[in-house]
Amino acid sequence: MYSIRSAKNTLGCLVGCAIGDLGAIYLFQRHFAPESIPFHLWTTVWIVAMSSGIITSVILETIILWKQLGPKEAFRTAIGMSMISMLLMEIAMNIVDYGMMGEPAITLSILPFTLGSGFLAAWPYNYWRLKKHGKCCH
Repeated sequence: MYSIRSAKNTLGCLVGCAIGDLGAIYLFQRHFAPESIPFHLWTTVWIVAMSSGIITSVILETIILWKQLGPKEAFRTAIGMSMISMLLMEIAMNIVDYGMMGEPAITLSILPFTLGSGFLAAWPYNYWRLKKHGKCCH
């Protein structure tokens, strides 16, 4: 079973990714309401959402690590250790969003599935990285 530390790290990453990703999709939804987001913009919406999710996650993780490592090393760690995890998370969240909604759209009813898929996609990788660096998993 994956460690509690890897689950906590994954949860921190999920919070950052969700703020940016879901926030971007929500803003697009609000802009085009009451209509749906036009089909020709879907790719743009997902690129903006995934980029926003990664950026907010890097910012959040940098802030969390700042006291421990200092600003420069905290940023390098957030980028280096977490980029694959964030990409896995973002891809999974947007695939589930599309699978359930058929378009880039967020509703409260799909949030548990979207967030759950992002968490489950990234958790094994985070466990592996912590284990590789001797930070968990005796």
